[in-house]
Amino acid sequence: MWFNFLPITQAFLLTSLLNEKSKKSRMNNLKTFLIAALVIIVCHNGFSQTSQIGLASFYNDKFEGKTTASGQIFHQKKLTAAHRTLPFNTRIKVINLKNKRTVIVTVNDRGPFVKGRILDLSKAAAKKLGFIKDGVTKIRLEILSDE
Repeated sequence: MWFNFLPITQAFLLTSLLNEKSKKSRMNNLKTFLIAALVIIVCHNGFSQTSQIGLASFYNDKFEGKTTASGQIFHQKKLTAAHRTLPFNTRIKVINLKNKRTVIVTVNDRGPFVKGRILDLSKAAAKKLGFIKDGVTKIRLEILSDE
């Protein structure tokens, strides 16, 4: 992950700040350090989101056997999902907030493209979550670490 480089970046900026001889250079480096620290804080808080809450639906049967955005063939019986921005092959835990059932799926497609929805699931995943009859349910997704 990109934030693994933060301590190295911080150490480099702090070292360059302390090693400068002139007051003007130290002030310029201090400004650079403060801007970098602000960027790090904003990025860490804004882009390291590990969970989302929203609506999930599941794929129509007409997509069976079609190629997904990742190049894989879609199968309703596999535990897969479509998300607008998460990288392909990201594993996510999906929790149905109505009944607390969970499933782990792998992102292999883009979508959903319906306002208010954050995830499209395969039918197998929707069955495990228990919302086939409803068609849509409120979920929380949690990104699982690669470790």
